[in-house]
Amino acid sequence: MECTINWMGAEGMAFVAQTGSGHLLTMDGAPQGGGHNLAPRPMETVLAGTGGCTAYDVVLILKRGRHDVRGCQVQLKAERAETDPKVFTSIHMHFLVTGRGLKQDVVERAVALSHEKYCSASIMLGKTATMTTSVELIEG
Repeated sequence: MECTINWMGAEGMAFVAQTGSGHLLTMDGAPQGGGHNLAPRPMETVLAGTGGCTAYDVVLILKRGRHDVRGCQVQLKAERAETDPKVFTSIHMHFLVTGRGLKQDVVERAVALSHEKYCSASIMLGKTATMTTSVELIEG
């Protein structure tokens, strides 16, 4: 995997990442850090990527099990250390999974498999952060 990050110039703290798959991702800093608040912060993109990684796993696990999953939302709330390096110290992921006839234990098992075996992002962040999850099923 490869990624190239380019600073957008001396007028701020914006950066553009070009991923190995050819996609662009813009990041910016907070105004108090010299940024212009025009894009997500780099650590927000880490958190978002982790949510995307685990959501991908959960949907794939449920689909492979032939469960009628129709939607998956992950709401993440994270705390960071107050001093540098400001690593994540706790992350809670609340899964709202929509489908027909889904069983709580089956979805919880898919979430657990993601966090214990498949989601490299949450497994990495789990080295510094306490990771917790909750699951809410929505029939539909």
